[in-house]
Formats: sequence, C-alpha cells, structure tokens
Amino acid sequence: MPKALITGITGQDGSYLAEFLLGRGYEVHGLKRRSSSFNTGRVDHIYEDAHDVNSRMFLHYSDLTDASALATVLAQVEPDEIYNLGAQSHVMVSFEIPEYTSDVVATGTLRLLEAIRRSGLKTRFYQASSSEMFGSTPPPQSETTILHPRSPYACAKVYAHNITVNYRESYNLHASCGVLFNHESPRRGETFVTRKITRAVARIKMGLQDKLYLGNLDARRDWGYAPDYVRAMWLMLQQDEPGDCVIGTGEAHSVRDFASLAFAAAGMDWSEYVQVDPRYFRPAEVDYLLADASKARRVLGWEPSVTFDQLVQIMVESDLGDLERTLTGGTAALRHEPAHA
Repeated sequence: MPKALITGITGQDGSYLAEFLLGRGYEVHGLKRRSSSFNTGRVDHIYEDAHDVNSRMFLHYSDLTDASALATVLAQVEPDEIYNLGAQSHVMVSFEIPEYTSDVVATGTLRLLEAIRRSGLKTRFYQASSSEMFGSTPPPQSETTILHPRSPYACAKVYAHNITVNYRESYNLHASCGVLFNHESPRRGETFVTRKITRAVARIKMGLQDKLYLGNLDARRDWGYAPDYVRAMWLMLQQDEPGDCVIGTGEAHSVRDFASLAFAAAGMDWSEYVQVDPRYFRPAEVDYLLADASKARRVLGWEPSVTFDQLVQIMVESDLGDLERTLTGGTAALRHEPAHA
C-alpha cells in the first residue's frame, strides 16, 4: 500500500487529493495546524477513527513553519509521495501579511525539502506552484515563460518553485512543480472571488443580501475544476523522470464573465446586483492569465473534464442547495464531488 503525505490536506485541493488517493488504495497522511476552532470540515467525511485497524487516513499536528515537527512526521510516516499544498494562499491577504505569507509559502517549502534531504527518504515530492508567478507576463504562459510576480504570495511561490528545482538538480530528488492556474469548486474558500460570487448569488436569490461588491471585473483568468487538477498532481509523480508542468484549460474568462454566468444560472441579471468597490483592487494587478498546458497533455495525457460553464453551474447549484437546506432547518451538505479519476 503506497503512502502519501499531504500538507494543506484541510484545504480545497488537499481534500480532493485525499479522496483521490484513498480511491486508489493509498494510505493517506495529512498535516493540520492546531486551532481553537474546527478546521477539518473539508475532510471530515473521509476521516476514519485511528483506532480502526482498517483506517487508511491519518492527521498529524504540524506546520510548515516548524522544521522539527516536519522532520518528526517524515520519520514517523516514511511516505512514498509528498504533496506540498499548504500555504497562505489568498493573494490580496498576502499584501496585508507579507512576512507570514513568505514564511509559510517560501521558507516552509525549503524546510520540507531540507527535511526530506536530511532524512534520506526515497520519496517523490510535488510542489504546488501557481500561475500567479507569471504576474504581468503576457499570455499564454507555459513552462518557459518569464516569471514576473505581482504580489507577496506570488513572490513567495517563485522562491518555492525555484528552490524545488534547485533541490531536484542538486540532490537528485524526484521533485516536480505543478504550475496550476486557477481551479475552483464548491469547496473553495468563501473569500476567493469565484466562491464569493456564487455564495452571493444564493444569498441574493433567497433575499438575504442586496448587493455584491467586487474589485477588478476585467481581470481574466484560466478557471478549471479543482478535482481535475489534483489528478494532474498525481500523474506528475507517476512519471519516471521529475519535471514541471503548467496545468490549465487553455481558456480565459473575466471576473465579469463569471459573475454574469453565475447570476444567470439562478435566473438573475448580474448588472442589477454587482457594484465595484475600489477597496478590492490589488496594489499591483494581474490582468490576464492563460495556460499553455500542451506539455501536460503530451507528457501526462491530462485533459480537463469540466468546462467553464459547467464549473459555474456546479458552484451555484451547490451554494443554492446548501442555503436552502440551512433555511429549512437542515444542514449544509458535504461537498463531495467525484474526483474524476
């Protein structure tokens, strides 16, 4: 039974990846940070009691800011594959807390790589790189595109990406970077623009909210479905030789496009409810991200399975359904979409 270790397992990508790997017979270990509030909602439906002899999923208290804790977990688990998905991943928030963002995203990756090197483990390592690294470089963006990050988060991701490549070349680690473009789902955090939109659509439809305030409506992104992207992560670590791959759909749409489709899915006209608030503009904007994922298609055989229109529909229907159940005295459903194996 192969063993995988996932940092950021309680996040959107980590929860989908855990499902995917469990479905393929893995024993899955994940890192979670200590919190005074419950922070495991995305994985509660697949968590198994550790006392169960058949359990294949385990959570460990640790943090990317704690090198000794990372080394301890590696020694205990001895994973065959490591997926580094943990991060302070909100771009706008990174302008507010740049030092913490850099410590977790950049130095945290270095701590994990160094723990692997010192342990002598023959493991395969996946680094979650980001399309935000391209910043203001004109589209389309591929593995050879010049990086021009435009936020503390993106700068930290560039360091994490480059240090992963450096450890691969210096120490012969099987370390690969997936440069993932925007990927969304009903599990997306509610402060990210796509989920902010679909959640507002549901609340406005139910009469609980009047307006939706957004920032740059003209920003264009290559949006895909998160379960498709965790499949690409796994495929990268199944290759004989490590390497880096851009993962995206090859289509770009504006925030305006997303809002228009989302409101239309609920039978409303977006222009009647959306207002622009300058407070949501970034100090340095990223205008246009569009993936050239031809290498992923050629080398990994990877293709997205969900279109942009389908993605918006999935998210709107999920938020509408959750809110309806809440208002009628029920509970929000577990967001347990298939991992599209």
